[in-house]
Amino acid sequence: MSMTLSMAAFALAMSITPGPVNVVALGAGARYGLRTSLRHVTGATVGFVLLLLLIGLGMRELLVAWPWLTRAIRWTGVVFLLYVAWRLAADDGSVEADPDARGPSLMMGATMQWLNPKAWLASVAGMGAYAASGEKAVIWQFAAIYFVICYLSIACWAWAGATLRQALRERARVRLVNRSMAALLALSALYLLVS
Repeated sequence: MSMTLSMAAFALAMSITPGPVNVVALGAGARYGLRTSLRHVTGATVGFVLLLLLIGLGMRELLVAWPWLTRAIRWTGVVFLLYVAWRLAADDGSVEADPDARGPSLMMGATMQWLNPKAWLASVAGMGAYAASGEKAVIWQFAAIYFVICYLSIACWAWAGATLRQALRERARVRLVNRSMAALLALSALYLLVS
């Protein structure tokens, strides 16, 4: 297997699997439609690739030198995920068009990645596996491959949510989906605490 194909396989495995960012993309697609949820998709992709690049360009040494920073990131991420889960669970399931409803923003998508321990682990593991030598060309190649695959993977989740949107015409169904997404986010947060 070529290095490029191996990088792509790693990026796909880490990007397409369920996680907090993908769960929010699914919920955003269901609630606001694909077009609106693409802001979240774009923000999450840009946020992740920026994190990946910083890890590859030397931030990993900072995390090794200051292990408390890794713990702080993990705890902040867990608290943030629990907050998002609470907001989803508390949502009333209203399906009427709300002129003030904008859906998840570009910044929220990026912030979620920076507070997502799964993103930190994927960045450290990926750069450790493919760019441990610190060769800049390899770091940028990996980031470019990851950008495309990450964007398409998160967009698939948003598209799946948008597809479900047709079935979610009643408040009770929306509440059920929101609470299911909230439970998945809470479980993700709890898993991150014990892993």
